[in-house]
Amino acid sequence: MSIDVGGAVRRGEELDAAAVHRWLAERLPDLGDALPEVTQYAGGASNWTYRLRYPGHDLVLRRPPAGRKAKSAHDMGREVRVQSALRPVYPYVPEIVG
Repeated sequence: MSIDVGGAVRRGEELDAAAVHRWLAERLPDLGDALPEVTQYAGGASNWTYRLRYPGHDLVLRRPPAGRKAKSAHDMGREVRVQSALRPVYPYVPEIVG
């Protein structure tokens, strides 16, 4: 079995790395000034999933796809609540930044 490390970002699903970096730098002061290396995971149910590689930090960013969607679809707040509830009892849930 191999580990998925992400690949090229798909056309139309580009990420504004500078804007994401500014937001993250406010929350993670040791990020530094360099923009991350951005790759995109091919899998996932429906939200777009990116890997952001910094020296000393390896982060995953999930976001809803662009365009119109049902009100309850792609609820990122729900993902944060579920993962935050699981984190104390399941050690593989990543730390949430934000």
